[in-house]
Amino acid sequence: MALEEIYDFSQIRNQAEKLVIEEIERQLTEGELQDNEEFILDVATFALNHLRPIYSYTLLGKLYTDNLEESYYHEVEKAVSNAILKIRGNP
Repeated sequence: MALEEIYDFSQIRNQAEKLVIEEIERQLTEGELQDNEEFILDVATFALNHLRPIYSYTLLGKLYTDNLEESYYHEVEKAVSNAILKIRGNP
């Protein structure tokens, strides 16, 4: 029997996704955030592909990600900034 038939893997979360979404909201203007789904999703996926994932499942795992080192937040900021520049350059 396959593990996916026994266990619910859908509850595993990459906490980097939340951080990237928050950073996109900080770096883009409100006008850029509206009615531009393809651009936003391209930026998010590009940035996530350049960051190490931070997966969590339990509350303990989430608490760990809530206390990430400051350097990881800088990595997220840089990854999103680079993603915006790259995606804007290739419409």
